[in-house]
Amino acid sequence: MSLDVLAVAAHPDDVEISVGGTLIKMAGMGYSTGIVDLTRGEASTRGTPEMRDREAQQAMKVLGCAHRENLDLRDSAIIVDDDSVRSVVRMLRRLRPRILLTQFWDDPHPDHSNTSQLLRKAAHLSGLKKFDEDAGHERFRPNAIAHFLFPRTVAPSFIVDTSAESARKWEAIKCHASQFFNPESTEPGSRVSTSQFLSEIEARDRYFGAMIGVEHGEAFYVREALNVTDPVSLLSERMNMYS
Repeated sequence: MSLDVLAVAAHPDDVEISVGGTLIKMAGMGYSTGIVDLTRGEASTRGTPEMRDREAQQAMKVLGCAHRENLDLRDSAIIVDDDSVRSVVRMLRRLRPRILLTQFWDDPHPDHSNTSQLLRKAAHLSGLKKFDEDAGHERFRPNAIAHFLFPRTVAPSFIVDTSAESARKWEAIKCHASQFFNPESTEPGSRVSTSQFLSEIEARDRYFGAMIGVEHGEAFYVREALNVTDPVSLLSERMNMYS
């Protein structure tokens, strides 16, 4: 398999709330997209791993992704160890994504920050011929890594206009019904299960959208310098907000 865009995150709903609109947009443009969840979210306050598997598959269909899988690492215990690195390297060599989207390295949730470190290390090692060469997959390295869900103090490298995709993004988020606000639920509450949490997601998308003069947006940070072929086309997009 060879994917154009692969989003990798710690928990089964992280991708939907962070970059769901971008995946919908990319699929609509003809790109092959995929998701890899590192854990089954078994440590979550609500739901079960089996329930969350079903929700993830349902959300994948809404997002229009060609592929979704789970690496079954331990929830609340993601670490950058040899076994985890090899697991991610083998996944990258098998799926061969051109662009990798993953979480930011400075995040209060240890699983999120460790996911970022794990993916950056694995992305480098997957390009080395002699690393894990007995596993049977040819070496491969993504062209670029873009990070999402970063602190407010970090300026985005770019923002994707997801205004047209917002309704479907929310449809995908609501597939994870076990996790988010449900006034009829009898399970213990958490910050994620409050109505305020969903309002924060909406406010964040509107904030990033406002930065580029549109209704909704999803922001990304790229550590490496961007190679721009057509700066006129790139910079002209921003001028729309001044018209």
